[in-house]
Amino acid sequence: EVQLVESGGGLVQAGGSLRLSCATSGFTFDDYTIAWFRQAPGKEREGVSCIRRSDGRTYYADSVKDRFTISSDNAKNTVYLQMNSLKPEDTAVYYCAAPHRWRRLLCSFSPADFGSWGQGTQVTVSS
Repeated sequence: EVQLVESGGGLVQAGGSLRLSCATSGFTFDDYTIAWFRQAPGKEREGVSCIRRSDGRTYYADSVKDRFTISSDNAKNTVYLQMNSLKPEDTAVYYCAAPHRWRRLLCSFSPADFGSWGQGTQVTVSS
């Protein structure tokens, strides 16, 4: 059974930084793509960043490009999201997700492509 566990959220002032972690387990293959999504109150879940663990290629939403960095430590089965220059509009619950098996090598920002989700971690950025 695939399990994803996020950690690292918290309260930070605008301009500050946080690093989120997503500990993964239970994958049959070790090349699963992992993505970060976020959902603010009253808004739809949106894709933030994605990493293809097969080749290390990364993708970012325009809203976080040049501020957020996704990385993977395959030895630890953990994916990180380093968030710098945080803004109040980054406030949301952040989720890591793994795609359905038949899409495991593909990055996507569509929640429907992902079949496994963590429980989420709250990030609050104060102004």
